[in-house]
Amino acid sequence: MARGIEGNEIATPRTAPKKPGSTQSSKPNPKQKGIASFFQKRPEAPRSAVTPAKKGLVSKDTPLTSNIPRSSADITPAPSSNTVSSPPAAPGLSQQSSAGDACNKENEAPGTSYSSPSRKAKKQVNYAESDDDGDEEPRPLPGKGRASKRRRISVKDESEDEYGFDAATQAAMDSADDAGSFVVDDEEEDVRPVASRKRSRGSNGRKSTSKPPSPPVLDVDMREESEEIPTVSTAQQWTFDPDAPPSNQPRKLPPKRPQPDPNKKQKAHTTDPSERYTWLAHILDADRHPPDHPDYDPRTLYIPPLAWNKFSPFEKQYWEIKQKFWNTIVFFKKGKFYELYENDATIGHQLFDLKLTDRVNMRMVGVPEASLDHWANQFVAKGYKIARVDQLETALGKDMRERDDGGKKKEEKVIRRELASVLTSGTLVDGGMLQDDMATYCAAIKEVERDGRPCFGIAFVDTATAQFHLADIVDDAEMTRFETFVAQTRPGELILEKSCISTKALRILKNNTAPTTIWNHLKPDKEFLTAEKARMTIDGEAYFDKFVEDGIDTWPAALRQAKDKDLTFSAVGALIWYLSTLKIERDLVTCGNFAWYDPIRKASSLVLDGQSLINLEIFANTFDGSTEGTLFNMLNRCITPFGKRTLRQWVCHPLADPRRIDQRLDAVDALNADSTVMDRFTASLSRLPDLERLISRVHAGRCRPQDFVKVLEGFEQIEYTMSLLGSFGSGEGMLGQLITSMPNLAGALHDWKDAFDRPKAKDDGIFIPQPGVEAEFDESQERIDNIEKDLQKLLNKARKDLGSSAIKFTDNGKEIYQLEVPIKVKGTIPSNWKQMSSTKAVKRWYSPELERLVRDLKEAQETHAQVVKALNGRFYARFDEDYSIWLAAVKIIAQLDCLISLAKASSSLGAPSCRPEFVDDDSARSVLDFTELRHPCIETTTNFIPNDILLGGDEPSITLLTGANAAGKSTVLRMTCVAVILAQIGCYVPCNSARMTPVDRIMSRLGAQDNIFAGQSTFMVELSETKKILSEATPRSLVILDELGRGTSSYDGVAVAQAVLHHVATHVGALGYFATHYHSLAAEFAPHPEIAPKRMAVRVEHDIRDVTFLYKLENGIAEGSYGMHCAAMCGIPNRVISRAEEAAQAWEHTGRIAESVEKAKKSDWLPLGLLSDVSWLLKERSEDGCNGSAWTDRSLDVLRKAIAAL
Repeated sequence: MARGIEGNEIATPRTAPKKPGSTQSSKPNPKQKGIASFFQKRPEAPRSAVTPAKKGLVSKDTPLTSNIPRSSADITPAPSSNTVSSPPAAPGLSQQSSAGDACNKENEAPGTSYSSPSRKAKKQVNYAESDDDGDEEPRPLPGKGRASKRRRISVKDESEDEYGFDAATQAAMDSADDAGSFVVDDEEEDVRPVASRKRSRGSNGRKSTSKPPSPPVLDVDMREESEEIPTVSTAQQWTFDPDAPPSNQPRKLPPKRPQPDPNKKQKAHTTDPSERYTWLAHILDADRHPPDHPDYDPRTLYIPPLAWNKFSPFEKQYWEIKQKFWNTIVFFKKGKFYELYENDATIGHQLFDLKLTDRVNMRMVGVPEASLDHWANQFVAKGYKIARVDQLETALGKDMRERDDGGKKKEEKVIRRELASVLTSGTLVDGGMLQDDMATYCAAIKEVERDGRPCFGIAFVDTATAQFHLADIVDDAEMTRFETFVAQTRPGELILEKSCISTKALRILKNNTAPTTIWNHLKPDKEFLTAEKARMTIDGEAYFDKFVEDGIDTWPAALRQAKDKDLTFSAVGALIWYLSTLKIERDLVTCGNFAWYDPIRKASSLVLDGQSLINLEIFANTFDGSTEGTLFNMLNRCITPFGKRTLRQWVCHPLADPRRIDQRLDAVDALNADSTVMDRFTASLSRLPDLERLISRVHAGRCRPQDFVKVLEGFEQIEYTMSLLGSFGSGEGMLGQLITSMPNLAGALHDWKDAFDRPKAKDDGIFIPQPGVEAEFDESQERIDNIEKDLQKLLNKARKDLGSSAIKFTDNGKEIYQLEVPIKVKGTIPSNWKQMSSTKAVKRWYSPELERLVRDLKEAQETHAQVVKALNGRFYARFDEDYSIWLAAVKIIAQLDCLISLAKASSSLGAPSCRPEFVDDDSARSVLDFTELRHPCIETTTNFIPNDILLGGDEPSITLLTGANAAGKSTVLRMTCVAVILAQIGCYVPCNSARMTPVDRIMSRLGAQDNIFAGQSTFMVELSETKKILSEATPRSLVILDELGRGTSSYDGVAVAQAVLHHVATHVGALGYFATHYHSLAAEFAPHPEIAPKRMAVRVEHDIRDVTFLYKLENGIAEGSYGMHCAAMCGIPNRVISRAEEAAQAWEHTGRIAESVEKAKKSDWLPLGLLSDVSWLLKERSEDGCNGSAWTDRSLDVLRKAIAAL
């Protein structure tokens, strides 16, 4: 290969051998320059306003007349569109062109015709799709040959786009004939090679002239599109003379390029879509609403009726689908590529630098079929929805169908296509596209207000596992249960009733979901179905039993229970309607996995509301939102994806029943005492695929054969592992119950051991059943085998007739089984054979009989592909008959995985760690007693200072915690809550001893933060969270209040903090911590029997303003917050700190409150809270005539103790 202009490789034609008697001279041409002359110094060129490149092309005096030869030989295209050899000379050209001619003479071949094809001749375009596009003689497009070659090379060798190509994309681009522009035929195979036609040569084709011909004169239009080829290297065109005086002449502006001819049709990818489709200039939805209309639907597009008459068949097929998915990226199957058109193509080009080109009248970009998942993931990650339109048939299948119809129907011009699926980030089902083992939910939410309280009906689904959940919520004014649901599930996609959801609910959703969450607003009644329409839809579609007229009896239990709950069932209807638009609702609903979901399970679990999940950093830290340092990250040692999802639910809902907690702890002890089960389980199942998701794909019939083999091998591995663990399962504990409850997998798997050829399914993705199992498959395969035998007989006959054993079959693109005959074979080729292709060594032929056999073989293979597809469906349906067995096995393995994860986490806590002891007595006083407790999510075995936690029991229920800034108060609060969660999940606790009553709810008010998006100030957020605590907490709750009241003035803050602390300690009776910098509270509540003052120990050096934090919890009240000392440690200038100390002494009043309280105690002082209680008690007694009916026995007992303490 020779290197051409701009680095493009160009073919060097082979010189024809000299014949005897040839007139070709052996002497070198006098103008032919050798390699030595190339380096000789050239005379300095005279200065001229015309660039050397332009001088070499056309002379100033050359008339722009048609001097191009017009003979048929002249317009024959050259073999290579990049050949730079000189064309024949035109009269009147400047002599400067000869130098360039000499430079390129090495690329000449004798007899080459040097003229360009006509640019004005237009080929009649037929937009009908065809399988035989490659049958036409390849003609270089006018003026595009050079650009086409350059584009192909640049894509392959010089692509430096930001995203790059994945392996599948690059492989497809390397294998495709025209991957540079992604323009392909409809048929899935490569372009058909054609028989090459020899170019006729002129009579003087073999004669050599002493003077090389010059290029023809180009007209203006041709010169605009042609490329200027420098006659010499650019290094020799320009010279620099350092001694020359600087020029005073102003630099001339480069000549302006003439504007393109407005009458000439522009390429589609160079024009805006609205210029070709005028109705795209002013977009309307299907109801003809503009984008600024309140009822505008961005999903649809209005196309005027008259526009359809102007569409080609292919355009019509595309816009029929695209008008219903206007805000969705539509991947349109075209042969071996998926293509994007118009606005979608623009997005693909702008985001990922995909190559823009044309398809009919539309701009287009394309990606190979093999890399669809990669590119779909890229678009989904950017927040787009993806629609995939597949071909229902190949071009050959279309021909066979039309032939079978006998010409009864009008011939279709395009291959049949239909919408296969729509992909969104919240509804992905293919394991290859899912990026996380955790569940991603799509939730439909219906809200109404009843009796002044918000009520919600919720239906949400994990599409990867086909697990549906239903919730019917009657909430409080703060929407606590709804907020908890959102925090626990964090939906990836929301389905809301348009204009029917409250502002407060919208704020909760925005504040607790990711920025990438997709929001869908459906039209009431029409799309967001009413409960009645939802019931009719489920009945009419017969999702569960199509043979039973009254299908309600076949519904799953949870769905039958929801039938009379209008809110929930309306949400179910909306969810099913939306999934139907994605073409996946039947695959998911027919699994029948419906269950009720209660975000706050008061009866059976420890309640962790949404705010506590955030404050305690259970699933995401508050630093960067990642899982680093979270409780779930510490506990998650699961080895299976479905085990990880189950563990997340365990963490969301810790147990509240001490007996069930002890069962888990017994299993943890057994696993750590004998690691046999743990080791065997981990070794056998560590590579287990996500069976929960895969069996859902098998149920849907959308599973690859390779994945189906993984499913079978996965369950066989489970069956083998459980047989090893069988001896361990004789006990009565939780481990034994799980092992013995495993369903009989051996019986369900027996029929699959020899059902098909597994190695073939793994390697080739094809099910090959054992002979005699599938009669239809055997017949189809036998037909193919017979045709192949006939082909072999034909080959043997051809070898015999032509007398050569070197003849063989060769595939060339779509043309398979070509008879390849070497040139040296002396036999006579029959006249009725058709030459298909050739090389310098062989020629390839089709005989009439061979052509018929190849056609029969292709049709047999097409039919066989349909048989194989049907066979796959039958296999999947047979496997799905035991769906309940497979799902039960997955659930048991998930629970075993979670128990082993808890055992591993317990053993990793280090020393000391212990099994928590639970007080199983409903009448007993609440207690939390941890000795030497450490935080489990921090490396705590070496440099963490442990603390004793004692709340309730024989001690006060509330600890009033004071201490310096950064002394460790918040760490103690979080550490206590996390230890309770650990214990009630069934895990060990990092302390010497742990004794506790089960906690029913953890409620926290931590940190100082506002909520701009909800329109709430810092103090508003504090009071909202505090209100929940006062209304929801019980004597079994754990309450954490950190620096309540600091969001407002000191006067108001002290008042609020004092009132809340008194109410929680006296009337609620919950266990908890109240951390504050208001030291006057300690003096106020010194005699209270349920409040114990404690502080974080520090060592202070006042002279140098230094504080050493000891991080030890001790009895007493902190002397101060030492804010000025902390300021000095942070590097604030001393003069600023000194002035601040003076101001604090002059204006600080909370300290004077404590002084006034101490003075009042010496006289007849009574705490304000105590006076308030006595007043309310007397008021209720006088008004109700009873002894304080609103007061509990516990409140009265606390009041008596407080009075006695005075």
